[in-house]
Amino acid sequence: MIVIDLLVALVGLGALGAASGLRVVRQYERGVVFRLGRVMPEVRHAGLTRIVPVIDRLRKVNMQIVTMPVPAQDGITRDNVTVRVDAVVYFRVENPITAIVAVQDYGYAVGQVAQTSLRSIIGKSDLDDLLSNRERLNQGLELLIDSPALSWGVHIERVEIKDVALPESMKRSMSRQAEAERERRARVITADGELQASHKLSEAAATMAATPAALQLRLLETVVEVAAEKNSTLVLPFPVELLRFLERAPGERVEPAGTAAGPAAEAPAAVRPAAEAPAAVPAEPAPPAITRTPGNGSADPGQALATTDGAPPPA
Repeated sequence: MIVIDLLVALVGLGALGAASGLRVVRQYERGVVFRLGRVMPEVRHAGLTRIVPVIDRLRKVNMQIVTMPVPAQDGITRDNVTVRVDAVVYFRVENPITAIVAVQDYGYAVGQVAQTSLRSIIGKSDLDDLLSNRERLNQGLELLIDSPALSWGVHIERVEIKDVALPESMKRSMSRQAEAERERRARVITADGELQASHKLSEAAATMAATPAALQLRLLETVVEVAAEKNSTLVLPFPVELLRFLERAPGERVEPAGTAAGPAAEAPAAVRPAAEAPAAVPAEPAPPAITRTPGNGSADPGQALATTDGAPPPA
């Protein structure tokens, strides 16, 4: 009985020892085995793995991409502007054995390198680059962090600058600069529009000068547009083209009513222009002008008519 009990105890101890040597490595992990303090060259992959109890020691390494926020760093840019910049670093472990053996805490080491590299980038860049050219700065920051991280078995996937905090005085100055720039653009656009409009008006004026009727049509269109408003007062100017037409039209001068007509009232030939007063043709007498004078209350209106040549008025 004692021998059987001893055998059962030995089997139980063996089973317990075998069970204590079993380990489970998850899909996103890799296992690094230390045997008597020395690292084994073979990395344990995902699944069930066995180690020697007491002799071996398994350390699991996460192979997922780690997102590490970089605390905001105060710095002075190359153009002497005080800013506060924070970023985020994405990295993952490529060589589990190197990440465990080469550096004590690879996550903390990557964080410190990211902070120092971020301050270095701030000092080498201008404010405009930090605000508008972040892609190039992200690439430069990634190279600065990835250089020492490669010797630790860590690969930097991506680095991004999250935010750039500016002083309030700088924000106000930038706001005024943006307003002045927009005002300049507005004035340039307005001047350009006036220049183009002047060219079009010049072409329209040349066309109307060649065709005077076009000016009259345009005047009528303007009258129609103004007349659409019920509360507008329309002042219609006398067409200048009509005056020019009268100047060019041939004919005799029209005498106003009430003036004496006869041989003495005619203009001498010397006063008339040379084009209107022919030398060989004598001037014809002007027709008698008829003047109507209002009569009194008793007289007949027909008797108030008189001619300037002394003839009696018709009955």
